[in-house]
Amino acid sequence: MSGMKTVMLLSALTALFMALGYTLGGSGGAAIALLVAAGMNLFTFWNADRIVLSMHHAREVDARSAPEFYSLVADLARRADLPMPRVYLIDEPHPNAFATGRDPKHAAVAATTGLLSMLSRDEVAGVMAHELGHVRNRDTLIMTMVATIAGAISMLANFGLFFRGGNHDNSHGNVAATLLAVIVAPFAAMIVQMAISRTREYGADRAGAEISGNPRALASALAKISGRAEAIPNPVAERNPAAAQLYIVPVHVSELFSTHPATEKRIAALEEMAGGPSLPPRASALSPSAQFPAATRARKSSALDPLRRD
Repeated sequence: MSGMKTVMLLSALTALFMALGYTLGGSGGAAIALLVAAGMNLFTFWNADRIVLSMHHAREVDARSAPEFYSLVADLARRADLPMPRVYLIDEPHPNAFATGRDPKHAAVAATTGLLSMLSRDEVAGVMAHELGHVRNRDTLIMTMVATIAGAISMLANFGLFFRGGNHDNSHGNVAATLLAVIVAPFAAMIVQMAISRTREYGADRAGAEISGNPRALASALAKISGRAEAIPNPVAERNPAAAQLYIVPVHVSELFSTHPATEKRIAALEEMAGGPSLPPRASALSPSAQFPAATRARKSSALDPLRRD
């Protein structure tokens, strides 16, 4: 049922893109919009990970360049019974993380240096388990495709301010329709995007808690990074607001317009999991005594492992 709902919502985004094309260019504009949407979906299917990672200037790390972080992800991937994803670091003070890729065999996970330097080892494990939860639930492809189409709708709407509709017999009507379209279309796209993203975040939280075996660590991480994520600028999200749905916490938006559920509600759900019978107790994904080394000064010339003890 969830998969069918996602397909329907993605189809609604594509239809909205076509409707905007029709308003701006008549039947020819709608046909062009359909071809563009199909091309974007096909391109995104094969290049979802490259699109997102390039957007964030992420750098791949391995067991030699970032041994603590890489081994943490590897341990979590084994616990989740997933293939080892590619692991990336992003040299940004903004605390956040995301997963991408068209399927578990072609997945990648990334975290910012700001997030890694802020959290304890168990909290980082909770965050990365959440991202692997997206991978296991096969959310990563649809999230990237939705972000791509929603971004294209916003871009086309901006271009629409300089164009008029295809029926020149009624110029005033065309101008009114165009203005209405460029205002309504991005808002409608945002509503569809939120409908897809919010339910998936709860699912990834639950999967992350099960993979790490420590719901309270993920809850603690969410509490720590949510406030800082609002305060520290995120250049990528500012350039492309549609990318906000990829992150573990929302960026610079109110709850009404957020692609994520309220962080307080997510934390409450995780606390309930930790204290209720639905999640059997499991050993921590990592030894409690094993902590990340102290943060070192970031240098773009080398891939560091900037994680520290709380």
